[in-house]
Amino acid sequence: MSRIYRAASLAAVTFCTAFGIAFSAPSFAETVSNAVSVISNDQNSQPVPAVAVEPLPEVPATSSDSAISAAPAGDDESGRIQAKSLDQLVSQQDMPETLDRETECLAASVYFESKGEPLEGQLAVAEVVLNRAKAGGHFPPSVCSVVFQKGQFSFVHHGHFPPIKRGGAFWKTAVAIAQIAMDDEWDSRASKALYFHAARVSPGWNKVRVAQLGNHVFYR
Repeated sequence: MSRIYRAASLAAVTFCTAFGIAFSAPSFAETVSNAVSVISNDQNSQPVPAVAVEPLPEVPATSSDSAISAAPAGDDESGRIQAKSLDQLVSQQDMPETLDRETECLAASVYFESKGEPLEGQLAVAEVVLNRAKAGGHFPPSVCSVVFQKGQFSFVHHGHFPPIKRGGAFWKTAVAIAQIAMDDEWDSRASKALYFHAARVSPGWNKVRVAQLGNHVFYR
């Protein structure tokens, strides 16, 4: 075989071999795609590290307006009975089977000086007696000693009360007023008064007038 023929044959065989290899090998795009898939699969197969999440601080529960518990209807924080009127407060008082002497003296002053008058006027009479017992000076230091102080209350005779109808409504009201005044359960319009006189007279006292309640005028 001539050299030229053999060279041409070798060239043809080399070309066919190269063409076959090139035809059977994957394309560049497929190679890149496969490489990307391998990387993606490798990343997906790796465990994702857990991220620590700080818990939110607990917020104290607050009560809504509708959930606010109201004070008991009977008493407030100071222990005073809740009532919408002095008349209602009087009706809420319990009548004790026996009275201590101080309450009896105070109730007697209310009974004899102002029974049948408006309740505010009766309470003001009780306030005067209590204020005197607390004032000191020329007033005695207890309720009964104030009531029996000579020349102060016209219903006292020789150191005694006149007879009291203890089963009547006037006495029960007087006792209730005395209890309210002693327990400071109602604010009187004459809370600082030390003196009073009947409205029908004008003694011309040089004192500060506080109020007129019922049939009496009150001063301090």
